[in-house]
Amino acid sequence: MSKRIVLTGGGTAGHVTPNMALIPRLRELGYEISYMGSYDGIEKRLMEDFDIPYYGIATGKFRRYFDPKNFSDPFRVIKGVREARKYLKEKQPDVVFSKGGFVSVPVVRAANTLGIPCIIHESDMTPGLANKLCIPVAKKVCCNFPETLQQLPANKAVLTGSPIRKELSSGNKEAAYRLCGFDASKPVIMVVGGSQGSAAINQAVRDVLPELLKDFQVVHLCGKEKMDNLLLTTPGYKQFEYIKSEMKDLFAMADMVISRAGANAISELLSLKKPNILIPLPSSSSRGDQLLNAKSFESQGFSIVIDEDDLTNKLLLEKVQELYFNRKTYVDAMRKSSQRDAIGAIIGLIEDAVNEKQRKDGNRT
Repeated sequence: MSKRIVLTGGGTAGHVTPNMALIPRLRELGYEISYMGSYDGIEKRLMEDFDIPYYGIATGKFRRYFDPKNFSDPFRVIKGVREARKYLKEKQPDVVFSKGGFVSVPVVRAANTLGIPCIIHESDMTPGLANKLCIPVAKKVCCNFPETLQQLPANKAVLTGSPIRKELSSGNKEAAYRLCGFDASKPVIMVVGGSQGSAAINQAVRDVLPELLKDFQVVHLCGKEKMDNLLLTTPGYKQFEYIKSEMKDLFAMADMVISRAGANAISELLSLKKPNILIPLPSSSSRGDQLLNAKSFESQGFSIVIDEDDLTNKLLLEKVQELYFNRKTYVDAMRKSSQRDAIGAIIGLIEDAVNEKQRKDGNRT
């Protein structure tokens, strides 16, 4: 009997890349896969490489603050539910897997009205608003941190970890050296500000670049339209707006990483055992999830954390040197962590949901 799954999630790369990590295994198991996202979100671009049917729906953002769009976005969500329901009735999937983000709410809610089981994944320590709206109708809720279990329904919560793309561990550092114009004479720092880039991290790194380049080479993923044209020919410094297929090679080359503290990003750093400095998005610009993620990693000895509000040129340079000279300590701590087979655990939940639904459907006929 054929098996069909709809994947959903979007808004940022962190809501998409875990889905991408599941696709190879789902294909091995013979699943017919399709994806539901927003009309023109980052998820549509990221899915183009996978040759998977993509269906765009209307979506609206759920805000905790006043915004004029709060009056119009609920109608977009209602439209999205109608569109998602129409598509789900056509595809008749056995299960929906949602990685979160606001686009997932219409999909999960529509699936529930059609009796399609939904498994959702929460990467952050505390559930986001979109997932909070989906949890009541979800069959299972996967999570990334042990602390999250206390905030989820006991009969639904499963600690799986976050699925990481297997290809990230098979990078070629020589290919990355060629791509960046680097050599093996100096260690490499990779700077990552999230899928949109970080103006604060970009500025801080560029301010201390002359000092950094005395001891390191720097590859900088700075975000769309955030490259500095005045630094394009600086020896030992390479900028990219965004990287897709070459990311595995850059990871292989990097001796250490400066990063935001998005859950997916830090899960990759842990999986690849990369010494890192985390500069989490401050609570003034977010709901504070990155601060909690970073605190957890710091307490486990995986990361050095700098609060953005405390970020100065002097502090950044001090922490870079501290991390480099103590890098083995951080690598050893990450090696001792209990790495879970997140892909295997999540696929197991998907298979259980599919088998249960197909048994029920068989009994009805």
